[in-house]
Amino acid sequence: MQHNCTLKLKTFLFFSFLFFLLIAYSLPLNATIRYVSKTGSSVPPYITWETAADSIQKCINICVFGDTIYVANGIYQEQVVMIAGLSLIGAGMDSCVIDSRNIVSAWDDIAIEVTDSCLLKGFRLIVANNFDEGIGMGIAGSGSCNCLVTLNKVTNASNAIFLDATFYGLTDITVYKNICENIGIGVNLFNSNAIVRNNFIFVPNIIGGKGIYLGAFGPSYTPLVDSNYIEITPGGVGIQKNIDSSPTIKNNVIKLKNGGRGIFSNVGGTSKIFNNLIIAEQSGYQGIDKVSNVEVINNHIRGHLSSYGILAGPNDIIKNNVVTEANTGIESSGIQNLPYLQYNDSWNNGVNYAAFAPDTTNLSVDPMIVNDDRTQGKLDFHLQKYSPLIDSGDPNIQDKDGSKSDIGLYGGPYGESYIYVDLPPRTPVNLTANVDTLIKLNWNKNTEADFSYYKVYRDTTFNFSVDSTTLIALVTDTFYYQTFPSNVETLYYKLTAVDKQGNESNPSDQVYVKLVSVKNEWIPVNNYILYQNYPNPFNPSTKIGYKLKERGYVKLYVYDIKGELVSVLVNEVQEAGYYEVEFNAAVSHSGESPNGGRNLASGVYIYQIFVKGENNIPVFSDIKKMLLAK
Repeated sequence: MQHNCTLKLKTFLFFSFLFFLLIAYSLPLNATIRYVSKTGSSVPPYITWETAADSIQKCINICVFGDTIYVANGIYQEQVVMIAGLSLIGAGMDSCVIDSRNIVSAWDDIAIEVTDSCLLKGFRLIVANNFDEGIGMGIAGSGSCNCLVTLNKVTNASNAIFLDATFYGLTDITVYKNICENIGIGVNLFNSNAIVRNNFIFVPNIIGGKGIYLGAFGPSYTPLVDSNYIEITPGGVGIQKNIDSSPTIKNNVIKLKNGGRGIFSNVGGTSKIFNNLIIAEQSGYQGIDKVSNVEVINNHIRGHLSSYGILAGPNDIIKNNVVTEANTGIESSGIQNLPYLQYNDSWNNGVNYAAFAPDTTNLSVDPMIVNDDRTQGKLDFHLQKYSPLIDSGDPNIQDKDGSKSDIGLYGGPYGESYIYVDLPPRTPVNLTANVDTLIKLNWNKNTEADFSYYKVYRDTTFNFSVDSTTLIALVTDTFYYQTFPSNVETLYYKLTAVDKQGNESNPSDQVYVKLVSVKNEWIPVNNYILYQNYPNPFNPSTKIGYKLKERGYVKLYVYDIKGELVSVLVNEVQEAGYYEVEFNAAVSHSGESPNGGRNLASGVYIYQIFVKGENNIPVFSDIKKMLLAK
């Protein structure tokens, strides 16, 4: 089954067509097309480009219901108040600019005010100089219904798009394909049945920032928040449902950068949270945080969350979700009725399940998504062919193709029908060599459900090819021992992983050992590598590994996110080989550690290695991040 977005597109186009038919049949027969241009002669009624108005508001002031205004490229320094039934169309969000920075001065001032049956399209709005102090709104609504706000870009606003029916009565509006950046709140809805779809929202480092905010005085308001892309920095929330609104929140992508929550659902009403992807790129705080009466189904939460991936409240339904890499995967806050908390996969978290005893339907397995390697480009959360999550969801929930639901992002009725691809296992990592009476190879274990065995390759040539001539062993463990061969001075090793279908991974980084002729001993020699710490996130201790190609002077530092030194873990000459050192955030460290034994706060820390070789010449340096999650 191929990806099927056709139905979604046809549905949107159908309802859009109906929307414009409603407007079209309500238009007066004498509707007029008018123009605004920076080069126009400004002669009413502005019905040609040559006689275009030089001000948007000047043109609006002579319009009637059903008129359309086209606005040419340029910068228009004004505030705009639309009339009912007006279509206001700019030349494009990059070139048709409404700049109200020198006009907007109070929090309730508005760059563009929309009303009944309006179309607003194709503008860039630069609203205020001090948006982080709550000054200035980009687009705000007054009236009752049937507005379309699309293909606009709003910057520097306390609220990019603000639709509060408590004051304005605006209940039905479509907010589609807008860009909101450098703002306090992207889309702010209250008492509204709006459709908010396919918008791009970027909230900067501002306390209380929100991508989309939903509120109502009564659960009868059911906004739809669908397929938006939201980036949130510390202190913010991607999507927040507050008070009594009863939204459906589905198919959104929320990226948390250095903190913040993905989705927060507060008291009152109900919420349906389906098929959302929440990623903590560097670190985050919480994935999905709820109070009660929430359905959380087929979401995927991934990344370094210092708190939990999903918090389940009383009367919540938590099913078919995947959580990985959080401090706590799925935690209960009062819910103990297991039929409401089933068929999830919490894997590779500090604690997978907390405050309840998960039944056998709740898994802790590698989900086997198509691409979960951040170093290899765009992540892909579709399931591989032999993923243990296929058809493992709630039997009462069906996928789009009518089969039993998958656990994960694309399962369930709001997911996708697609072909499961059979991929080779991940490339084995952390291949190391140690020498005692034998040459000992060790590496990390693969976790794919269809994994079968490893192939060990060896040669005397640097960067050799893996093939049948260099294959020396098939093993199912994560180690291999070999005696010293004769008549060679250097040996190189590589490793691949093979699944049950015979697919073979790419070869690992090579490791090599060398015969020291003076002592007639073998020693391991590796490339210079600084490994990611493990576990990560950690509390309170973690291990940091690194490889030295040759003998050198090594310094390994730990800094906090402000760049202040926390600890010096290594400060000495070391021989070639693999090393591993523990960092404990709860105790003092030897050497130059300034933390004096105090407990470090949760957050991102940085560790950095410097290596100097012969003649004090720098030969290697690298830096990585780790997350302390208490």
